[in-house]
Amino acid sequence: MVITQHRSVRKVTGGRYISSRKKRLFELGRLPTHTKVGKTKRIIIKTKGGGRKVRVLSAEFANVLDPKTKKYEKSKIKTVIETPANMHFARRNIITKGTIIETEKGKAKVTSRPGQEGTVNAVLISE
Repeated sequence: MVITQHRSVRKVTGGRYISSRKKRLFELGRLPTHTKVGKTKRIIIKTKGGGRKVRVLSAEFANVLDPKTKKYEKSKIKTVIETPANMHFARRNIITKGTIIETEKGKAKVTSRPGQEGTVNAVLISE
């Protein structure tokens, strides 16, 4: 079955909407990426209008910003500590925006969306 971003078939009351047409290509949806910690793997997907998105399937390094020196450094990701998206993502080492990761520099909060932007950017957090 196709993943779609079309209006639901059911109303809030439980009744059905009568569909005036079938699914369209521009309503196409995709499964979430679920970027993991591991050897870096990326894929490129085509988007509407001829654009491209780079999705990170797994990431080994993160671009970590030190707020004191205002400099970015490439740092190896050790593990995922906690994530606001889903309590089970930390156990599975899945990286999303807002995830707190353990790096060689220390704990950092992810500020990018790895499944959409193609990189893992993070800011060091003081303990």
